[in-house]
Amino acid sequence: MKLTDYLGDKPFWRVTVKLAIPVALQNVLTSSFQLVDTLMVSQLGDVTLSAVGMAAQWGWLCGLLGFGLCSGMSVFISQYWGVKDLKGIRRVMGIGLMLAMFVSLCFLAVALAAPAWVIGPGVLDAGCRYLRIVCFSYPAVALTYLLSNVLRGTERVRLPLYVSIVTTIANAFADYGLIFGAFGLPKLGVEGAAIATCISSWLGPVLILIFSAFEKNLLMGPVRELFTFSWKQLGEFCARALPVMSNEGLWALGMLTLNRIYANMGYEYYAGMTIFKTFSELAFAFFVGLGNACVIMVGKSIGQGKIRRGVARRFSVLVPLMGLVVGLTMIAARHPLVSLFAMGDNLSATTISTAYAVTIFCSLEYCFRNISYVQVVGVFRSGGDTLTGMIFDLASLWIVAIPLALLSARVLHLSFLGVVILAYLGEDIPKSILCLIHFKSMRWLKPVTEEGRAGLKAYREEA
Repeated sequence: MKLTDYLGDKPFWRVTVKLAIPVALQNVLTSSFQLVDTLMVSQLGDVTLSAVGMAAQWGWLCGLLGFGLCSGMSVFISQYWGVKDLKGIRRVMGIGLMLAMFVSLCFLAVALAAPAWVIGPGVLDAGCRYLRIVCFSYPAVALTYLLSNVLRGTERVRLPLYVSIVTTIANAFADYGLIFGAFGLPKLGVEGAAIATCISSWLGPVLILIFSAFEKNLLMGPVRELFTFSWKQLGEFCARALPVMSNEGLWALGMLTLNRIYANMGYEYYAGMTIFKTFSELAFAFFVGLGNACVIMVGKSIGQGKIRRGVARRFSVLVPLMGLVVGLTMIAARHPLVSLFAMGDNLSATTISTAYAVTIFCSLEYCFRNISYVQVVGVFRSGGDTLTGMIFDLASLWIVAIPLALLSARVLHLSFLGVVILAYLGEDIPKSILCLIHFKSMRWLKPVTEEGRAGLKAYREEA
């Protein structure tokens, strides 16, 4: 085996960089919404920071379901794009649009009707005030995810990036103005952060549609083509997409459960965890870009009937390797990163020390987390296998990680860091082993195009 078999040659890198960098930058900008909120709200103290962190989990759950829906759509979009089936792509877009609006409106309704149930005890007042406003951004975020996903899946990655630049700048100015009363705006505190998020979130889909009208890209096709699907096509879509949505949704519920366990150990500890997660999500945006490139390149190839494992193998090595590099960089930069949130005496010593400790461990563990990430999100889903990844994800979280966290926190009474270590390792190590075994078996190849099915048949006969 040559080194290029694992890390790629010039043509591989040329396409990967073209697809991954704009998507990574867009996700960095999207993640910075929460970063800006967290940075500015942290000036209001530990309790408010913890409250916003808990309230944001509900929007994060809604966003993950949207991400799951888009991942399910990508199975079809990337393979249809390989054979230039534009009507098929629009049909998938129409189904996704209906499901995205239904899910986001359900989350909005629950946040309005029962904010105290969403937030939980301890930081109720500030969290409820934030959640009742920020929930109106959920449909906008779902629309932005969906429209951006269609554009990226058809290799038009620049427009979503440019729109993210505009909305991120708008969010930063609106945040500063409405939280602290700058630029002649009212000083609204935590409610101001929520209003700023809503305004900037709705800018996203509006700008994408306006610029798409000028570009006359795929989003501007006949509206009737969005809803010309049959019951059979809807069933096939749901068979591939619903396992991904269930995967993301139940995984997110598991993470919310873990976060409740962490929060019950003390709001100062959870505030420290919130700080790490904020800049960790920015770093993880880089891997979302690589995962998107993997989906497009592998899925397009499978859709055309060109069945081979070389590209998938390269991403399987590249993404965990980059995870190690990024993790070591975060450890080296932990002091300036945490100091962004700790200005003056706004945060306690316990919160700051927790942020440092969690950053060191979780950054070292990044490599293991990305082994399963690239397989489940990048390889298996692009190949059409959305069920196996769901099983691996949920089994490792609900059967291993959460029981370990409960045992270590409530029975063994370990430190906060000890609970985090057991939860992370319990989820990622078993899942990584299972994913590598499944990748080697090639059973994740399940094309949705006729060309792909013919190519798979020829590949198996040749093998």
